[in-house]
Amino acid sequence: MEINKIVLNETSYFGAGSRNVIPEEVKRKGYKKAFIVTDNDLLKFGVVKLVTDVLDSASIPYTIFSEVKQNPTVKNVKAGVQAFANSGADFMIAIGGGSPTDTAKAIGIITNNPEFADVVSLEGIANTKNKSVPVIALPTTAGTAAEVTINYVITDEESVKKMVCVDPNDIPVVAIIDAELMSSMPKSLTAATGMDALTHAIEGYITKGAWEMTDMFELKAIEMIARYLPAAVANGNDLEARNGMAVAQYIAGMGFSNVGLGAVHGMAHPLGAFYNIPHGVANALLLPYVMEFNLPAARDKYRKIVEMMGYPTQGLSDEEAAQAAVQAVKELSLKINIPQKLHELGVKEEDLEKLAQAAYADVCTPGNPREVTVTDLLDLYKRAFK
Repeated sequence: MEINKIVLNETSYFGAGSRNVIPEEVKRKGYKKAFIVTDNDLLKFGVVKLVTDVLDSASIPYTIFSEVKQNPTVKNVKAGVQAFANSGADFMIAIGGGSPTDTAKAIGIITNNPEFADVVSLEGIANTKNKSVPVIALPTTAGTAAEVTINYVITDEESVKKMVCVDPNDIPVVAIIDAELMSSMPKSLTAATGMDALTHAIEGYITKGAWEMTDMFELKAIEMIARYLPAAVANGNDLEARNGMAVAQYIAGMGFSNVGLGAVHGMAHPLGAFYNIPHGVANALLLPYVMEFNLPAARDKYRKIVEMMGYPTQGLSDEEAAQAAVQAVKELSLKINIPQKLHELGVKEEDLEKLAQAAYADVCTPGNPREVTVTDLLDLYKRAFK
C-alpha cells in the first residue's frame, strides 16, 4: 500500500484582528526579540505598522529587515542571514506575500544549517538536519499560502532560474491569517494572487501525488475562491470576501504543499526568473492553456472542478464537463482583468525555447498529470504568447 504524508503548521490563527495574539504566542514560546522580514512597500503603506503596534504595546523588541525583492534572490537571502546574525533576535516575523515569507524561511534554514550558506544548494529537497529559526508568518496577500507550506522559492540571479526549495524544516511555527492586513491590496494584486491560489488548488487536485485528504482541501479551496475572489477584487473593503480568500488560499496550501504541483508552475517560474513577472500573474495567464493540455489525463476530476465553481453538469458528457471547467477558469480570469497573452507582459518570442527548456527542468513539472516534453511546453508558451 502506498504511504502518504502530511506536514502542517503547529498553530494557525484566522480572523480579522488575529495579529493581536502575537504577544501571547511569543510569551508562550519564550521568545525575546523579533527579526521582522518584509518589503519596503508594506513598510511605506503602513501595513507593517499594524503588526509593530502590537509588538510595541507588549514591549517586544524588534529589528526590521525590509529589503526583500518581489522575487527574492540569493543575494537578498545572504544579506538577510547577515542582518539576522547582527540583530540579536531569536525568532522571525514574516509580513507580506510569498516573497518575505520565502526569504524568512531561507534565512532561518541557513542560520541553523550553515553548511547551506551558498543558498543554491537548498534547491530541490534539501537534506537539512535542523529546524529553521522559528518563523511567525502573517500573509498580506491571499495567494501563495507560504505560511503553511514546506516550500519556498528563491531566484538564482547568476543562472537566471527560480529555485524551488522543499524542506519540512522550514514550515512556520505559527501562521496568522488576518484579513485586515490584506485590505490595502490593489485590485490587480488581489486578482493575481487569487488566481495563484486557484492554480495551487487545481494543480494540487490533479497532480500525480494527489490523494483523498489533499483532494478534500483542494476542492474546498476551489469552491471558496470561485465564491469570494470576484467580490474581493471588486471591493477591497469587503472583509467577508477578504477573509474568505485568506482562508481559501491557506486551505489550498495545506494540500499542494504535501503533493506537489504541475506544468503551470513549471512554466511560471522561468517567466519570473527571466522577466521578473509577478508569480500570480504568470500562473493566472497560463492556467487555462495547461488545463486544456491536461484534459485527457484529468477528465474525471475536471467535472468536480466545474461543479465546485458553481456550474451544473447534469446532462453533460465527461468531455463537455471538462471543457466547461476550462471555460469557467477562463471566464473568472477575464472577469477580474487578468492579462491573457504573454506578449502583453513583455515576453519576447525568441525567448520561448529557453523558457521551455527551463520549464522542463523545473521541480514542479514532473508532478503534471499528463507527461510533458520540451516540445509540448514550447507549444503551450506559443499558444499563450499571442
